[in-house]
Amino acid sequence: MQVELKRIIQISDALDSASNEIRILRNISWPLSVKEEFFTNNAQKLPVVSYNPYDPSAALAYLKNARKLIQTTGTIDNWARRIADKLESSAMMVASRGTSDFHKYSVEVYGSPKDEVTFCKGSTLDLANHFDELFVGIKNIDLGAPPDACILASFLAEQMREAVTGMFGDLAPEVVMDETLASNALAGRRRISIRPTACFTDNDIQQLIEHEAYIHVATSINGKLQPHIKILGEGHAGTTKTQEGLAVFAEFITGTIDLDRVRRLSDRVIAIQMAMDGANFIDVYKYFLSITDNPGQSFENAKRVFRGGLMEGGAPFTKDLVYLHGLIDVHSFLKVAVSQGKIDYLDLLFCGKLDIEDLPALKEMSEMGLVDKAKFYPKWMSDKRFLLTHLSYSAFVSGLDFESLSQHYEQMLK
Repeated sequence: MQVELKRIIQISDALDSASNEIRILRNISWPLSVKEEFFTNNAQKLPVVSYNPYDPSAALAYLKNARKLIQTTGTIDNWARRIADKLESSAMMVASRGTSDFHKYSVEVYGSPKDEVTFCKGSTLDLANHFDELFVGIKNIDLGAPPDACILASFLAEQMREAVTGMFGDLAPEVVMDETLASNALAGRRRISIRPTACFTDNDIQQLIEHEAYIHVATSINGKLQPHIKILGEGHAGTTKTQEGLAVFAEFITGTIDLDRVRRLSDRVIAIQMAMDGANFIDVYKYFLSITDNPGQSFENAKRVFRGGLMEGGAPFTKDLVYLHGLIDVHSFLKVAVSQGKIDYLDLLFCGKLDIEDLPALKEMSEMGLVDKAKFYPKWMSDKRFLLTHLSYSAFVSGLDFESLSQHYEQMLK
């Protein structure tokens, strides 16, 4: 047994070392000067972006060492092989920035908008279009929301500091301002960054705390606290879909999500497909501008799609489709786990940075003493009463004959 435990730890260490050599978002970030030049040219000229050289050889060498230790079959070996494959594609993606190959590897890592969601009759793009049609249908309806307001980034920072200190104590990450962010906020184990020019609504504050602090920071710290399986502390691309899906699910289960947030997630998927179909940066910028009427935010939204890829179109960065795809995966998994009484898997979701498909291997490793129980959970997971009630009801409702229900109530609503 000791020989096997040592082998698994060595594989994890090699994967962890490889992951440390691959920093995707850092390596595809744009300097602020790109945005300034774009508006100096009245949004009429495609951005010109250059990236610092990246050599994937160190990451690939660590992955080669890991693969030497990975055996042909077995739950844990299959887990390790999946991670190695994702890390290799990630390294090659970063190495091919500014070329069409970047998009090819991005699809290998994150998928494509038209990929069918597992065990679902549609794709992520179908879900995005479904939400988009909903927004069109209700755009003239008063939903009772308060007037638009701009809550300053400095106020969010204060609230975020209070939240992380209250939950993580001495392990709480620093909260800083970063004007180069493509998103409004980005969280890691050591640091939560906020874009100082971003404008926040009444719902954004708690939504970002639930998403960034209570999910992303919590799973990062829990992973780093793992004494044996160090790869659980690394938010590599193979974990992105589940981590973002779990974070968006947290917004749903805490009631902090709203239609504006869902629309932002949907619009990103639609924009990725536009770019894949040949739309260039300016085309996508104008698409976002038609929705937001905010030039600065429209640039940031388009940047998310084109960072690392081709400004002329045809080769976008596909990461942003994982929010909706991951949400479907996480919600579906949780429903099945609850309906089958596998409640222990719910806690296991928070033991570090992981993909849902990793859970059988992590369960096996926890029984071997290699994976510790997570230290930090959001309130809705540490107190599961509402979560279990919601998921049990959701599982029952999903089995109803929706087509017959739809026909019945459609007649009634006429």
